[in-house]
Amino acid sequence: MAVAIIRILNNSLTMKFIIGDVLIIIFILFITRLPQSFSTTEAIQPSLTRLDSKRSSPSVQESAAKAVLGRFLPTHLHSFHFKIVSKDVCGGQGCFLIENYDGPTENGPEILIKGTTAVEIASGLHWYIKYFCGAHVSWDKTGGVQLASVPKPGSLPLVKDSGVLIQRPVPWNYYQNVVTSSYSYVWWDWERWEKEIDWMALQGINLPLAFSGQEAIWQKVFMGFNISMEDLNDFFGGPAFLAWARMGNLHTWGGPLSKNWLKQQLVLQKKILSRMLELGMTPVLPSFSGNVPAALKTIFPTANITRLGDWNTVDSDPRWCSTYLLNPSDPLFVEIGEAFIKMQIKEYGDVTDIYNCDTFNENSPPTNDTTYISSLGAAVYKAMSNGDKDAVWLMQGWLFYSDSTFWKPPQMKALLHSVPVGKMIVLDLFADVKPIWATSSQFYGTPYVWCLLHNFGGNIEMYGTLDAISSGPVDARISKNSTMVGVGMCMEGIEQNPVVYEFMSEMAFRKEKVPVLEWLKTYTHRRYGKSVQQIKEAWAILYHTVYNCTDGIADHNIDFIVKFPDWDPSINFGSRPSKLNSMHTFRSRTRSRRFSFQERSSDLPQAHLWYSTHEVVNALKLFLAAGNDLAGSLTYRYDLVDLTRQVLSKLANQVYLDAINAFRRKDVKALNIHSQKFIQLIKDIDVLLASDDNFLLGTWLESAKLLAENPSEMRQYEWNARTQVTMWFDTTPTNQSKLHDHANKFWSGLLEGYYLPRASSYFSYLFKSLEKNESFKLVEWRKQWISFSNKWQAGLELYPVKAQGNFLTIAKALFDKYLS
Repeated sequence: MAVAIIRILNNSLTMKFIIGDVLIIIFILFITRLPQSFSTTEAIQPSLTRLDSKRSSPSVQESAAKAVLGRFLPTHLHSFHFKIVSKDVCGGQGCFLIENYDGPTENGPEILIKGTTAVEIASGLHWYIKYFCGAHVSWDKTGGVQLASVPKPGSLPLVKDSGVLIQRPVPWNYYQNVVTSSYSYVWWDWERWEKEIDWMALQGINLPLAFSGQEAIWQKVFMGFNISMEDLNDFFGGPAFLAWARMGNLHTWGGPLSKNWLKQQLVLQKKILSRMLELGMTPVLPSFSGNVPAALKTIFPTANITRLGDWNTVDSDPRWCSTYLLNPSDPLFVEIGEAFIKMQIKEYGDVTDIYNCDTFNENSPPTNDTTYISSLGAAVYKAMSNGDKDAVWLMQGWLFYSDSTFWKPPQMKALLHSVPVGKMIVLDLFADVKPIWATSSQFYGTPYVWCLLHNFGGNIEMYGTLDAISSGPVDARISKNSTMVGVGMCMEGIEQNPVVYEFMSEMAFRKEKVPVLEWLKTYTHRRYGKSVQQIKEAWAILYHTVYNCTDGIADHNIDFIVKFPDWDPSINFGSRPSKLNSMHTFRSRTRSRRFSFQERSSDLPQAHLWYSTHEVVNALKLFLAAGNDLAGSLTYRYDLVDLTRQVLSKLANQVYLDAINAFRRKDVKALNIHSQKFIQLIKDIDVLLASDDNFLLGTWLESAKLLAENPSEMRQYEWNARTQVTMWFDTTPTNQSKLHDHANKFWSGLLEGYYLPRASSYFSYLFKSLEKNESFKLVEWRKQWISFSNKWQAGLELYPVKAQGNFLTIAKALFDKYLS
């Protein structure tokens, strides 16, 4: 730059032109150093073009879409005709078109659906049956489908002559969190995966995470670096904890992985990828983040390998924590990363260019020096691109929220700009509550996906931010200099709150904000198959309460039945020994709580409550009033059971606090009344949950055992399944796991068999304290409880896998008992 300026100054032109030329050169040089956010679409267009070229042929995709129809709506297999069209038909975007079939329709097609991929065709089919036939699709465990409103073949409603054209406003619709594989998918077989991929296609998901089977790939890769299977037994976690072993949070816990597991999951992954490709999806594969077996440090003594610190163990137990991280600056990092990418290509074929890597997620670099951070990012990308020259790095943006004290603008820019423009995509993981794009100048010009996180720990709680879902993606996309290239769903656990996920999926095809209340009216009609006034009124209440959380707090269910406080109630709550811990660290804040039942003392534990419980009780009353019209509906059954559970669990929170206040007053009679009511609520909610197949502990445990190929695996898998939803991580005789109840579930069997004994023993110790006029024996209670929990986790008792009782009768009786 200096040479250019000197040459200009030596020129005989007038000073006016000299200054002008200098400014132009400075401007050009300045621009070339800016991130190219001025055209995000142009930046990612080469990747989009290459990915389009990798797609299955039109005939394969059309057949795949037809197969989805056959599994989803077999009675209408011949009522629809599907056709793949080019993006030129859609103005260069992904789209679907719904038209009346132009040709003979007797016993043949009535509706023609065109799409740029099979996913678009499936999305068009879903759109048609929703908005023309009043049908509904959700997960089986949230009530399943409502297809009774679809007219018989030959009677399908026609669309307008011009047809319906729906374009994607952004190219991608992303799906999954890196921990969903453990909280929700861990025990799935191909039959369940096939249903999920069909659901993805109908929801328009074209960029799904595909993490199954990667341990078998790692085994093959590490063998090339002289790592034995025995070494890997200390590296891999157990089946239910693989997500955190992959991230380097833990090792060994719940393991080892058997050869059967490795083989089984690799076969499953190949089926998953094959189906995704047939449907025109772009799978996102894992890449190397630096997490390595301990043995690598011995084999490569000069390698820059660091042992990390504790991750949520009780006593920094190195048997489970303190994993090893290979620094990206070490040449071995690129070598291993390249080998992993190439091994995946060898096993799966050239199926994608997009790879997920989260080296710095909850693991800050050793220094905030921007040059160093930039070199680390470049090394991570080099490991990918050496294996696949067209690689694109997909990174979770969670670190910019969870570790915001480290990732200031200079550090963010250094990481985000460490790879070529268009070669990194960031998931704005928590955009429904804490959007990073708005405070980071659109990730400083880096393409990003606006994501809904919504669920933590796979918990069961009615919760949502429907207004944020309606407006957030639209506001982000139309904002000045927007670099948004997709929408996504990144929940930690699925199969809950179906309204949230249907609405969010639809935003992949919405260019404008959706009037939520009007949308909910059509949603309720579709979900239950008919219009019922009480249901409409109930959902209007739920929209303004349960599904309108605006307090900015990350919702993680800590209702006291499923997240029982571990504390001595005779002392201040703030000094209790065991606090809520999470895989993610949430910033606490002072905030007011609204309890319709009664305001509580600030030194008592408080569960998250963001709405008027009185209003939601009224919604439940309206739901019950619709029972005569909807008693035969599985979607109604699920929603009524879930809503009744929600109301009673919040009531139980109040009852628990009443019991604690009685203890503090040394009122034995009141303590007895309130503690017995809390115990009875657990029993009654368990009976309620038992009336719906979708709230049973037994199905979770049996699905784990069904994957086992011998008695040893069966015991290991069941222990994994039981432990994840209870203690989660390690204990000592006197200290519960720091993650106890992190993955709590409102499941029948779990309440009666696990949560009930815990509460009973705790209240028993409270009574003893008052009777003997002595301090509460917290440590003694813990000893008893932890011993019980250890035995339960290793237990083999069977739990029902089929619903028992009439859900409507039970729900009405409980309403009369507790709420009338």
